[in-house]
Amino acid sequence: QVQLVESGGGLVQPGGSLRLSCATSRSILSIYVMGWYRQAPGKERELVASITSGGNINYADSVKGRFTISTDNAKNTVYLQMNSPKPEDTAVYYCNVGYWRRGVRSETWGQGTQVTVSS
Repeated sequence: QVQLVESGGGLVQPGGSLRLSCATSRSILSIYVMGWYRQAPGKERELVASITSGGNINYADSVKGRFTISTDNAKNTVYLQMNSPKPEDTAVYYCNVGYWRRGVRSETWGQGTQVTVSS
């Protein structure tokens, strides 16, 4: 079973910065997308940012210009750099990886890491 391990969450002040990391438990050779989602209490899980194997990057409108998604392919790791976070960014952040397995699309999720933005 492929597992994702997230780290880097915690408490951050508005205007500060935080970097989330997500690493696969083992090498995946056929990843087609890696991304970050978040879910706040009482709200639906939403896409924050994603990056495809071809380098196409998408951001939620609410985080454009503030968050940056990047990858380290050698480590099968995806990062989310959070600059100038706002209180409304407070949520549990989940890493997601989509990949091909035995010719079938599959995906796996990280355990989630809490990000709290507060002064």
